Amino acid sequence: MRLVLVDAGGANIGSVRCALQRLGVDPVLSADVDTIQAADRVILPGVSTAATVMGRLHALGLIDVLRGLRQPLLGVCVGMQLLFEHSEEDDTPCFGLLPGRVRRIPAGEGIRVPHMGWNQLQLRRADPLLDGFADGEHAYFVHSYAADLTPDCIAGTTHGHAFAAAVRRGNVMGAQFHPERSSAAGARLLARFLAL
Repeated sequence: MRLVLVDAGGANIGSVRCALQRLGVDPVLSADVDTIQAADRVILPGVSTAATVMGRLHALGLIDVLRGLRQPLLGVCVGMQLLFEHSEEDDTPCFGLLPGRVRRIPAGEGIRVPHMGWNQLQLRRADPLLDGFADGEHAYFVHSYAADLTPDCIAGTTHGHAFAAAVRRGNVMGAQFHPERSSAAGARLLARFLAL
């Protein structure tokens, strides 16, 4: 299997790569158009800001390439947020592969931002990406912005209010949580992505 990690400059590339290697897959880190288009699976990781990652992808000429992929595409953290139409973070236009907006998580009494740590997943509809997941299973989050709950949301979580934790529309998938840091649940999500 040819799996490409898009070199979008995110800080979690190394940990995502290690998580995939534990599953027996050695991904290629690349920003090359031909390499990405020839992949069987593509992962867009990201620990950065929406504007920073979109700016890098624009500079690399990868916006239309990623928009046009027909093979499975998984966005992780900021990578998932970029799948939507727009992010409030630096007022950033995104890929528009999924309808909806990404908004700053509102702080409040007992609600710290960034949302950092383990939180429960609330399954919203059945999907092969989450086969084997139980409602209430824990995953690890680190983020200050989150996507609205939309019909493409297959799992949500709540931190002050509910928002998307995992999404899927056809070949386009995303996890707001970090599968590479989410123990058995994260490994299961990556394994399901590889098996699709």
